[in-house]
Amino acid sequence: MSGQTLLSLSEIGKTFSNGTVALQGMSMDIEEGSFVSLLGPSGCGKSTALKIIAGLGNLTTGSLRWPTTSVDQLGRPDMEVSFVFQEPTLMLWATVFDNVWLPLRLKGISRAKAKDAVNEALEMVGLSGFSKSYPRELSGGMKMRVSIARALVTRPKLLLMDEPFAALDEITRSKLNDDLLTLWQTFNWTVIFVTHSVFESAYLSNRIVVMAARPGRVVADIDVDAPYPRRGDDFRNSPDYNACCSQASVALHAAMAAGDHL
Repeated sequence: MSGQTLLSLSEIGKTFSNGTVALQGMSMDIEEGSFVSLLGPSGCGKSTALKIIAGLGNLTTGSLRWPTTSVDQLGRPDMEVSFVFQEPTLMLWATVFDNVWLPLRLKGISRAKAKDAVNEALEMVGLSGFSKSYPRELSGGMKMRVSIARALVTRPKLLLMDEPFAALDEITRSKLNDDLLTLWQTFNWTVIFVTHSVFESAYLSNRIVVMAARPGRVVADIDVDAPYPRRGDDFRNSPDYNACCSQASVALHAAMAAGDHL
């Protein structure tokens, strides 16, 4: 991590047109190169916060600042930001190559000029032999790899991930966790990762931000001091991992109780 603040949320609030208060007074700073998990129960505003950061939703109150880069008139940063959704959201009629090419195509980059970047992104996620396949021919884990490759093809500085592995079986999820950490360390992205899982947040992150619902807000901020690389069961069986899981679990149960009492 560089020590510089990439993104600063100050007293963010979001109220929907039906009166639902999704976020209130949410503040946090995101450091360049960090891996931050947003952990909390359903309905606590994790995904809403992620969409506001991505520019896919507007805030009602508060401010969002990008200290290290300029922004346009809409407040969008002058850097690549990519989003991986919970579902792969692939074009079923298009090949794997064309699905990954999409962000570059929208930037006006031709298929021929995008070829090397697309193939490199597919190689990053272990799908270099599947460029001509269609989504119907892929497993759930492979579809998610395509979605991640599509997010990576623009070489983002900030990668936003909204529970991308929640629907996968445990073995596939663990493998993708390891692959994601390898890519993060290799390319020095900043990652904000939404999850319901204490165990996943403790395994991946160097920081866990715990949120409570009604309204969505930060109630705990946990540093995960365990070093990287983190090696599968070796790390999962370590005292550091177990201590972090315990701390995050206590904070999450407190967050759920705080929401229930409102």
